[in-house]
Amino acid sequence: MKIRAAVARAGEPFSIEECELGEAGAREVLVRVEACGVCATDLHAKDHAMGTPLPAVLGHEGVGRIVAVGGGVEGLRAGDRVVMSFGACGECRSCQDRMPAYCHHAVEYNLLGRRRGGESPITLNGEPITGHYFGQSAFAGFAVAAAANLVKLEEDLPAALMAPLACGVQTGMGSVVNVLAAGPGDSVAVLGCGTVGLAAVMAAKIAGCERILAVDMRESRLALAEELGVTSCIRNDDADLGGALRRLGGVTRALDSTGVPGVIEGALAALRPRGRLALVGVSARGARLSVDPNRLMSAGRAVVGTAEGDADPRAFIPQMIAWYRDGRLPLAKLVTSYPFEQINEAVRDMQEGRAVKPVLMMEAP
Repeated sequence: MKIRAAVARAGEPFSIEECELGEAGAREVLVRVEACGVCATDLHAKDHAMGTPLPAVLGHEGVGRIVAVGGGVEGLRAGDRVVMSFGACGECRSCQDRMPAYCHHAVEYNLLGRRRGGESPITLNGEPITGHYFGQSAFAGFAVAAAANLVKLEEDLPAALMAPLACGVQTGMGSVVNVLAAGPGDSVAVLGCGTVGLAAVMAAKIAGCERILAVDMRESRLALAEELGVTSCIRNDDADLGGALRRLGGVTRALDSTGVPGVIEGALAALRPRGRLALVGVSARGARLSVDPNRLMSAGRAVVGTAEGDADPRAFIPQMIAWYRDGRLPLAKLVTSYPFEQINEAVRDMQEGRAVKPVLMMEAP
């Protein structure tokens, strides 16, 4: 079928073009896309920093309605609304352990945008391009999506607010809940107040953390963090971030979404004994940390990496939806909607700090 898709090429703006989309195969569904969030990972992939073959149709925070179901799909049918989360095989040891972010095929299905057989469902001018990015490639009117990590949505849930649950919000909240296991009595530092960081702030608030500290370069982001429940803000123009955090009492938990070594080292310097630091940000190639191993060993401190907040979307997305329905997850404070045709404007607004989480609307709301 003919579809409109935003094609990514290195060093160029997204270009909305007519492509051809094949049928859903085994364990796949065809989805008419309603909305898709724009994530920093999409932009890293477009800049060829993550190995994604270009040209490509990106987009990995899709919401839509199933129009056709391939063979071997259970529990889903045409007409179901779904959130499309990241790709996973559903069969390997990690998937069986309900840790699909560490699927043995994660790089192939997500960053390389390949299906099980290695082929792409999307062609452009008769030539295949990367078209199964994160198991979906949802910067398009329709997507062939892997069924493993699709989550059903009720009809009243707004597509624009549900799309970020697929990755950005899930990563931030999951990192606080699953990885850091933060709770009452904890003092949590959130480094970087984009979608992931602000979702972490909301999760720490829900978890009842005693203190929540936000670190960012932008005053507008810090102001939004205060609205969402932080108790102290640090504008990160201080070379001694660790000292600034220690003057506020230090932290028992920290989440870095910046990927900047100096920021990570500052958080590590402020960890109290038995403190835990989770890394979710993408660092520049060749980035290195300077870590005193004795500081880790002597006081039981830990640094851990996480993908997708260690979340199983089929369990964690419904939990986030329940928090949203309870009024404890104010997603509208993060989301700015754009018509699909304004994808490049959405990207600029995100990069320049005017939008936290842009969401592209493929259909009229």
